[in-house]
Amino acid sequence: MSDQHSHQSFETRAIHAGNTADPLTGAVVPPIYQVSTYKQDGVGGLRGGYEYSRSANPTRTALEENLAALEGGRRGLAFASGLAAEDCLLRTLLVPGDHVVIPNDAYGGTFRLFAKVVERWGVDFSVANTSDVDAVRAAVNDRTKLIWVETPSNPLLGITDIEAIAGVARQAGVKLVVDNTFASPYLQQPLALGADVVVHSLTKYMGGHSDVVGGALVTADEALGEELAYHQNAMGAVAGPFDSWIVLRGIKTLAVRMDRHSENAEKIVEMLTQHPKVTQVLYPGLPEHPGHEVAAKQMKSFGGMISFRVQGGEQAAVEVCNRAQLFTLGESLGGVESLIEHPGRMTHASVAGSALEVPADLVRLSVGIENVDDLLADLRQALG
Repeated sequence: MSDQHSHQSFETRAIHAGNTADPLTGAVVPPIYQVSTYKQDGVGGLRGGYEYSRSANPTRTALEENLAALEGGRRGLAFASGLAAEDCLLRTLLVPGDHVVIPNDAYGGTFRLFAKVVERWGVDFSVANTSDVDAVRAAVNDRTKLIWVETPSNPLLGITDIEAIAGVARQAGVKLVVDNTFASPYLQQPLALGADVVVHSLTKYMGGHSDVVGGALVTADEALGEELAYHQNAMGAVAGPFDSWIVLRGIKTLAVRMDRHSENAEKIVEMLTQHPKVTQVLYPGLPEHPGHEVAAKQMKSFGGMISFRVQGGEQAAVEVCNRAQLFTLGESLGGVESLIEHPGRMTHASVAGSALEVPADLVRLSVGIENVDDLLADLRQALG
């Protein structure tokens, strides 16, 4: 993060970090540099270090500087998707024979990357309940290089104590990676709590409008940042200039959106906990949630994601999803519009039959920023 922005509030950084006025025209928004190559002033005479847009592009640079500032890191890197970011990270840090500890409720795509791709390179993994510090410590062995954490987790909204797991990682001499997609940097700052790398799907809250796919890595370690940048260029799954511009635009309103997502979610949780058809509500803002105290300590508020279980099993859960009207039936999350889905058949189908399988009666909500009374009315009719 540049010193210019280090003293500023989050909301100010979200709008200004990386967003310097265009020196040629004074345009207050960084232009979309839809370009592949750059004129050199003599052989090797690069203007601003730009030679080819896989290696660097000014629009992507603006986003990457912004990401670093928001997470309190030294280096931000933007990718074509969240999984592209994860792939780059794993191939940078791991070699055949290494071992990783992953959460027992990781995002299905992350699990698939480990189980179907990474294992074929000779890297193995253990699954642990990351909300249990002793379980994580027990899962670490002498080949472990990484502990992977997702908090809140997808879709069970599990909470991991980042600071406590960072202590385990330091003691074992391994790196801690935190997927901060569900919280966003507005609600949670993993690097400040001891994480080595933060991962984001920029598709979700950072973009915020269901119109872009992207991913990011942020680290406070300059040397690791350089290593990741080398692999980002060598592997090439970079964020394009237009996608980078769209995410930058979304980030400007991240703080106000997250406030509304959280506020709406809290009112919906209140209704769901009292509904006769709902058997359990999973939301870290509930005092009875096992991770409530940790979440209250490490998060600004509890976010816009809610999962709940319904009476009548899988079919009843599917029917709730099908009856919703204002809540759009769809995968992904973090947009301004509310979404509803059945994780077992949709986003988490890839973990069926594994240690990460999710309950069949589970419904997941991504609560948008619409009027909450309209959202409540829709959920009541969907629950019948």
